[in-house]
Amino acid sequence: MAKTFIFGHKSPDTDSVCASISLSYLKNQLGFDTEPRVLGDLNKETNFVLSYFKFPEPKFLNDVKVQIKNMKYNKKAMINENASIYETYEKINEFDVTGLPLVDNKNKLTGYCNVKEIAKYLIDGDITQLDTSYENILKTLNGKSILKFNDEIRGHVLAATFRSVTFIDRVDLNNNDILIVGDRYKILEYSVKTPVKLLILINNFSLPDELLEIAKQNKVNVISVPMGSFKCANMVKLCNYIKLININPNPITFDDFDYRDDFIKISTKYGHTNYPIIDKDNKCVGMLKLVDQNTYDKAKVILVDHNQASQSVDGVDEADILEVIDHHNLGTIGTNTPINFRSMPVGCTCTIIYHLFKESNVEIPRNIAGLMLSAILSDTLLLKSPTTTDVDIRIANELAKIAQVDINQYGTKMFKEGSSVKGMTPTEIIHQDRKSFNYNDANINISQITTLDIDNVINIKEDIIGALNSMCDLGNYKISLLFVTDIINKGSYLFYNDSSKDIVSEAYSIKDIRQGVYMDGVVSRKKQMLPNLLEVIERRG
Repeated sequence: MAKTFIFGHKSPDTDSVCASISLSYLKNQLGFDTEPRVLGDLNKETNFVLSYFKFPEPKFLNDVKVQIKNMKYNKKAMINENASIYETYEKINEFDVTGLPLVDNKNKLTGYCNVKEIAKYLIDGDITQLDTSYENILKTLNGKSILKFNDEIRGHVLAATFRSVTFIDRVDLNNNDILIVGDRYKILEYSVKTPVKLLILINNFSLPDELLEIAKQNKVNVISVPMGSFKCANMVKLCNYIKLININPNPITFDDFDYRDDFIKISTKYGHTNYPIIDKDNKCVGMLKLVDQNTYDKAKVILVDHNQASQSVDGVDEADILEVIDHHNLGTIGTNTPINFRSMPVGCTCTIIYHLFKESNVEIPRNIAGLMLSAILSDTLLLKSPTTTDVDIRIANELAKIAQVDINQYGTKMFKEGSSVKGMTPTEIIHQDRKSFNYNDANINISQITTLDIDNVINIKEDIIGALNSMCDLGNYKISLLFVTDIINKGSYLFYNDSSKDIVSEAYSIKDIRQGVYMDGVVSRKKQMLPNLLEVIERRG
């Protein structure tokens, strides 16, 4: 069974990361093979939580796009460049392809040869020259080894078709000749005494003992074949090395980590039917047929703390989404088949995951309880956010007992450790916890940072505004906001891109709006920040 990745949104916060780890633990306890992943850098708060409860940071997941390695290519479809033309043709038929990659003895790709090139060689090539191995001749002609002195056989092919006297009189044999001959004693004697490079004896003929002894002394290679001279003469050219054919030494290739959509684009451009697959060392690992591009395995994923495609991993539309666990409004994620979708109007994804533990009768370990508690405290701002429900409060207290921490003491320390903006650039502040939304073709970014270090943010106000404007220009956003939330006073300072001033003013009913305006009681992105914007966008059409 393939491993299933569990992850949150692109701007990992404490809830998305802790939910991924906690749900992965639960799933694995139930016999599944899952692994938590993250889609970006962790913020200070989340790093503090993982360190406090001794968890390693989950690995980064770049994308879940279909790659060549997920496609059903033939991992045996290749042939050694020193194979015979005949063997290559047999392999082409066996694999039902029009050509094959050629490799050396270390499987390094050396070229590509197809049926068209083989046919051209057989029609236009010099079929009287043989350059191959002794073994290729044996296999191609189904021969029997009589004498072998050379691994490599190179020379000019002749067939003894004249009368013996005429042949001996007119044909000057030498050590570069390969002679096809039958029961012709005089010619055989002439050939072993010359001596020739190779004797191919037709119709399973054997050398007389006295001639065999001369052949040994003169190191004449001898093979006996079951066919007649006509068939043998036609077959012998197929013994040649496949590498001798005018092959393509630089075929278009892909490696295991190339993406399927790139393969489709390139294959559409060039129109070839087969493509060698190589690894980083240029070793051939197989061949992908164009007709097999729609046969592939999808990455298996479970989404937590989001259900918007814009917030998810790149290529999520190419993945097999098994489940979604979330506490936000329904977004744009779609699936081809029914899935488990668990959504509850609570303050935190880990509140839902707590229920999953109970429903599955799986005990929550202390460190997992600590992660889940941290997520609830983070998302509900120490249980003071408008998104906080009685369920969140009850479960937070139960998890605190398991984790053996005091909610207020631990929560305050967590926020203090994670809220400092000292040394952070405006761009880093904006990207620390941001979510993107698309509504009525309007791209919206809402960043939120919870800090006890308000003055340091106010001091770089102009730089923050510049970063928000740049985000809109570069990322095609219509609206980009940053809410700096003061957890002590339970309110937020608002910064916005310049061109969204009118929409922001209308959305939050602030007549004389200005950068850095304080909004008392506004702390929830889900319930207070986003809905007001969506309402104005809907009203304006």
